[in-house]
Amino acid sequence: MLRSAVSTAARSVSQARYATTLSAGFPKVIQRGPTKYGGVYTVTLIPGDGVGAEITDSVKEIFEAVNAPIEWDQYNVSGMSPCVNNLTSTASVVLCKSLPGFPTRHSNGEYSGLEHQSYPGVVESLKVSTRMKAERIARFAFDFAAEERTEVTCVHKANIMKLGDGLFLNTFRQVAEEYKSSGIIANDMIVDNTSMQLVAKPGQFDVMVMPNLYGAIVSNIGAALVGGPGIVPGCNVGREYALFEPGCRHVAKDLMGTNKANPTAMILSATMMLRHLGLDHLANSIASATFDVIDEGNVRTADMGGE
Repeated sequence: MLRSAVSTAARSVSQARYATTLSAGFPKVIQRGPTKYGGVYTVTLIPGDGVGAEITDSVKEIFEAVNAPIEWDQYNVSGMSPCVNNLTSTASVVLCKSLPGFPTRHSNGEYSGLEHQSYPGVVESLKVSTRMKAERIARFAFDFAAEERTEVTCVHKANIMKLGDGLFLNTFRQVAEEYKSSGIIANDMIVDNTSMQLVAKPGQFDVMVMPNLYGAIVSNIGAALVGGPGIVPGCNVGREYALFEPGCRHVAKDLMGTNKANPTAMILSATMMLRHLGLDHLANSIASATFDVIDEGNVRTADMGGE
């Protein structure tokens, strides 16, 4: 099993290489510190639906193997509940990158939930855009890029939604002016063209920032390019909370109970959480062990070509 192989490898790593692909590198926007008692961090765990219980069990097993100072406060609730939507999030970060040993497929917004039926058979959905939140996410993107990236692309549909996406794009451009001295290149692209360019020439993109609906679509395209949703980690960072989960959020109900789901995305998301808590040494050990197991190719889940 992949989780067992990673647990064994993580224990044996003496000098882990720094896993830059999983350095969340996000700016410290959180104002409230994590809960910690006696050197142990309390982390809320929500396995969720589908294969959630199985892949989070992988994380718990690995953390136990490396003696991570984490105490789980587990809640078994469904993703259909509104609890996540009530958490104010500044940015949703998804890391799409090909991994050695795993063949790739390539050689605010509408999520406000404000909609109503104005007339039988006619539904109106409201897209909410604010300058404050657009500026916050734009600054987050540039601060993220400042760690070790060189370019930020704003994805939009301002050619049609001139007010809503126009506000997002113009705010991005204003923020970009403030970061010119850092050497970060800023550009923008319409979401239609972005989808095509991602498939045709994905290497042209570095950091991408966009409203959440476009982000959900683009991150899934990116995941398909690098091998699938099972290897793409992610996190949601707000002013008070940080939530770590697989970047594409696929529940894979068809694999539930089969013990065949790929836990890599959840494991790597957990290493991002460890870095967020300042436990870089453990994060590097687990991430390096995960990369090594995948690169060796001896243990593979079905989506990696195994059984």
